[in-house]
Amino acid sequence: MIISVLSPAKSLDFESEVDVSKTTEPRFLDQSEQIAKKLKTLSRNKLSDLMSISTQLADLNYGRNQEWDVDHSDNAKPCFFAFDGDVYTGLEASSLSQQNVDFAQDHVRILSGLYGLLRPLDLIHPYRLEMGTKLPIGRKKNLYEFWDDQISLKLNADFGDSSEKVLLNLASNEYFKSVQKKKLDAKVLDVDFKDFKNGKYKVISFFAKKARGAMARFQIENEINKTNDLKGFDWEGYTFNDKLSEESKWVFTRESN
Repeated sequence: MIISVLSPAKSLDFESEVDVSKTTEPRFLDQSEQIAKKLKTLSRNKLSDLMSISTQLADLNYGRNQEWDVDHSDNAKPCFFAFDGDVYTGLEASSLSQQNVDFAQDHVRILSGLYGLLRPLDLIHPYRLEMGTKLPIGRKKNLYEFWDDQISLKLNADFGDSSEKVLLNLASNEYFKSVQKKKLDAKVLDVDFKDFKNGKYKVISFFAKKARGAMARFQIENEINKTNDLKGFDWEGYTFNDKLSEESKWVFTRESN
């Protein structure tokens, strides 16, 4: 079994309608409520300083924090369709079939500073909280300490008794640090997407983020559960580069964009 993990996005879309047959509840709502209670105590100015955001964004997120409720029945949306950054441009979740979404529900996870670990159909409220934010919760000095091994243990449960367990890391370093590899009962496969520029291959963030989302879609649409099948990914000119790849770190390259 392959489970892909993605980062969330700061950009959100809570306006577009979503047509799905069911939704699910995030599995760490008790923990999310603890974090939300802390966020509710922060003024606009403190939010601005903590998150290094503008006064306008601080005002927006102050309002979101005050409105956040553990009951996710109102003003909530499945996270797969709510996140709206570069990764999700590549993913294009809105054009997936119901069968695709059902597969994704079992094979894709999204790391979150507020929600810990999300499944595609888990309902979320509008929020902004990056995993690297130095927000103390109780005796925990930041979100990494707060989440501790909870995310890894939940991933182990999601893998169940599968014979092959591979965690496909399509997340940023900031978010993947929340996964404790030593507690994970699965092989981790890291993936890089590089463009040939100025005589060498390098990661260009904008393109790499879109490619991560596109690879998750490739896995979903083809219902991939064998690692080698991922080598067939060829989105917008990216192809598997055997020479630059290692057993646990694959590199996909393209010559020009």
